[in-house]
Amino acid sequence: MWLSVILQADAARAETLSEALMEHGALSVSIDDADAGTEAERPQFGEPGMHPASLWDHSRVVALFDPDADLASALSAAAGEAGLDAVPPFHIEEVEEQNWVQLTQSQFDPIRVTDRLWIVPSWHAAPDPDAINLVLDPGMAFGTGSHPTTRLCLEWLATSLQPGQSVLDYGCGSGILGIAAARLGAGTVTGVDIDEKAVETAADNARNNGVHLTLLHSSTALDGQFDRVVANILTNPLKMLAPLLASHIAPGGRIALSGVLEAQADQVIAAYAPYIALRVADLSDGWVRLEGVRPEQTGP
Repeated sequence: MWLSVILQADAARAETLSEALMEHGALSVSIDDADAGTEAERPQFGEPGMHPASLWDHSRVVALFDPDADLASALSAAAGEAGLDAVPPFHIEEVEEQNWVQLTQSQFDPIRVTDRLWIVPSWHAAPDPDAINLVLDPGMAFGTGSHPTTRLCLEWLATSLQPGQSVLDYGCGSGILGIAAARLGAGTVTGVDIDEKAVETAADNARNNGVHLTLLHSSTALDGQFDRVVANILTNPLKMLAPLLASHIAPGGRIALSGVLEAQADQVIAAYAPYIALRVADLSDGWVRLEGVRPEQTGP
């Protein structure tokens, strides 16, 4: 058993208080929105290159302690280091020992992408054995199919990809999009990522699904053009990658981009305008999928 101490804090003090709690014996600390689940809930979005948003005005700091910890001393010392005159209002909850593997697994059920495409954790039976079932467990690399942007890209592959076409998945993460492309009949699939761990994870997931992906670190030169290019990253890196990704679309080929908030769509469209015309093709929970087609070559 552990003790979970839940304290109230404002945006200016939450991070400092969290750091002080760690210094005084907390095993872990997290910060979330104290107004979550109410009309005052305020979602936060951010990405590399963007100025970090301030924390919630009403933040909740959750610190986990051993049951024999001297909570009174720890909280008093942490509050003092955080510049508070007194310990903020708090309450304590007991956290019982659990089978954490089983609990984690119970939170991930099979995900239906389309009628013929499912994502199924390895510990689950496939709901539709006749469908294309991608076996993918939550891991260190981004992309389990639960995020709206991943699903937007999977839906595009399921409806856009023709058998035998070549696919480039830039920012492959777990490899889920490349694996889906291979299972949907792609001729060749290349995945690229900036993270070596992601490349390794994608290779493992590809083997588990019985498909072959050509996987490259982003520092490796990428050659050739592809019938389908997909990138599920974030707005700023997508903007910087515009000339690179556009150069790898084959004549008549298509591109789909996600990881873009609806309010950011025009920025990405403008970044790609010198190379290819993009449009907002779909929307899910505030995220968009942008699509474009490279014209067929004309003339001699």
